[in-house]
Amino acid sequence: MLTSVDTDLMRVLADPLRLRIVTLLARETLCTTHLIEETGARQTNLSNHLRVLREAGVVETEPCGRFTYYKLCPEVIARLAGQFADLAESARTAAGNKRSCP
Repeated sequence: MLTSVDTDLMRVLADPLRLRIVTLLARETLCTTHLIEETGARQTNLSNHLRVLREAGVVETEPCGRFTYYKLCPEVIARLAGQFADLAESARTAAGNKRSCP
C-alpha cells in the first residue's frame, strides 16, 4: 500500500545544518554548546534551527541545570524511512506497468 511521504518533514530535514544536527544527535544527546562546537554555527542560528526541529517533533529537549540537551526522536525518522520504503516497494511492484500512449 502506497503512503504519501511527509513533505513538511522532508523540508525540515532538507536544510544542511538541520540535517547535520540530526546526524549528530543520532549518535548522542548533546547540549547547545556541543552543537555549536560541532557545527560551527552561531548560537542564534543554531537556536533557530533547533526550534524548527523541535516544532516538527524531530528532537526533544532535556533540561540539565543551566544547559539544555537535545535528543533525536527516532520514531519520526523511522516513520519517514518507512514512507520511503513503501514508495520503493510500490515502484518495484509497478515496474512492469506501462501506460499506453494515445
